[in-house]
Amino acid sequence: MKDTLVPGLTHTHRFTVTEEKTVPHLYPEVPEFVAMPKVFATGFMVGFIEWACLEALAPHLDDGEGSLGIHIDVDHRAATPPGMEVTADVEVTEVDGRRISFKVTARDEVEVIAQGHHVRFVVHWDRFNAGLAKKMGG
Repeated sequence: MKDTLVPGLTHTHRFTVTEEKTVPHLYPEVPEFVAMPKVFATGFMVGFIEWACLEALAPHLDDGEGSLGIHIDVDHRAATPPGMEVTADVEVTEVDGRRISFKVTARDEVEVIAQGHHVRFVVHWDRFNAGLAKKMGG
């Protein structure tokens, strides 16, 4: 990690919700999901927030480094239909070694749809992949 990764860094990411990011597409093999309204799925919203954090971190990581989400605590307080743009605003609130904490807020074109906190852990991909291969027995 570079020493430029410090609390106070902010990043904004935008995305237009597609029908493929709605609840029925989250697990299409689950009839209960398929029967639900076509609104931005919480699972996809979490991925969208992680995406914003990944982008925020990218310029501050060294070659061969990446990050993994290790904690998410967000409320999903409003539904967003397909075709509407969503915005994620993320701010680094703490850098504790390789553990990076973020304050996160997501909005659609009308209102705040989510707020909370997300934590990522910076890893060296070679070491991580070696540990994963060992876990898989390879």
